[in-house]
Amino acid sequence: MEASLVAQLTDWRRHLHAHPELSTQESGTAAFVRDRLTELGIPFVANVGGHGVVATLSRGGSNRAVGLRADMDALPITETTGLAYASTNPGVMHACGHDGHTTSLLGAAALLNADPDWSGTVHLVFQPAEEGAGGAKAMIADGLFERFPMERIFGYHNWPGLEAGAIAVHAGPVMAAGARLEIVIDGHAGHAAMPHQTRDPMVAAGHMLVALQSIVARNVDPIEAGVISIGMIEGGVAANQIPARISMRGTSRYYSKATRAVIDDGIRRVAAGIATMFAMDVTVDIVYGVGPTINSAAEAELAALAAADAGLALRRDLAPAMTGEDFGWMLERLPGAYMWIGNGPAEPGRELHNPGYDYNDAILPAAAGFLAGVAKRALRKD
Repeated sequence: MEASLVAQLTDWRRHLHAHPELSTQESGTAAFVRDRLTELGIPFVANVGGHGVVATLSRGGSNRAVGLRADMDALPITETTGLAYASTNPGVMHACGHDGHTTSLLGAAALLNADPDWSGTVHLVFQPAEEGAGGAKAMIADGLFERFPMERIFGYHNWPGLEAGAIAVHAGPVMAAGARLEIVIDGHAGHAAMPHQTRDPMVAAGHMLVALQSIVARNVDPIEAGVISIGMIEGGVAANQIPARISMRGTSRYYSKATRAVIDDGIRRVAAGIATMFAMDVTVDIVYGVGPTINSAAEAELAALAAADAGLALRRDLAPAMTGEDFGWMLERLPGAYMWIGNGPAEPGRELHNPGYDYNDAILPAAAGFLAGVAKRALRKD
């Protein structure tokens, strides 16, 4: 990759990092993508499934078509990096690297646009609202695969802890399916010094928090994977009052529908049992989010070959992660593969979704070149 393009990609990525936008609010990010595509002379369609942008490159007489996808949204996290290009949007940051993913796809667009050595159609899918807001589903519902026909689709996520620029390709599952949980416990409020006159939902919540962890440990087949995590507990307005209500929010993760059924049944059973034990009323709401991200065999092998073509280190030995990724909805519709590209060391505070995280600009050439190479290999006649 020419030094001028490397410098340009770095500038683009840092601009996006400084101007993050939450899911469904990516109007500025989408405008930036459209402006860069216009500069490159690449046609596009805007507002696909929200702020989504789909650009299309076609060359030669081949009727083969492939999709490359990147996500664009940021997270409701306050950045602590102190970088010169840190977020200028208070309480919002690119803590997952979607700024780098978007820039990588723009880089792949630039490389493919300047490369005469391929034939066919490449659809460049810039997806909004990946962070739990259903962006992939929205694009699909808006006719993504009917309006932009493609045989297969590929994407990637940067991965802290994996050698910078190395490509990890999984055979089968890459990331888990998941659901968001909300458990609301209603008791009876009163004075903290007179607990006998109350029904204390705080104590019930404590028991429920611990009991929920028995579901995976004692109900899910140990060969299968599953996890329940409660990330938020809210309740109470005064230190000397027993509150009337406690709400607990979290997520569950799994790879199979059978495991999901076991976990969901366990959550409802435990919540009802604890509520009965403490004379509480309880409601359980389980909202299904992303499906599992599972690579198809042929496309995983194609991605591995593209890594070799690019001279990048290839890892086939990494276990899948319990994180979720709504690219899985796209893989339910089309063959494809989702890869990890190493972001370099994951020092404490540099992990994904951490306020000290930053995408590693040094991997932009590898990521952009790899995506372009995947597209070219996918379009070959063989």
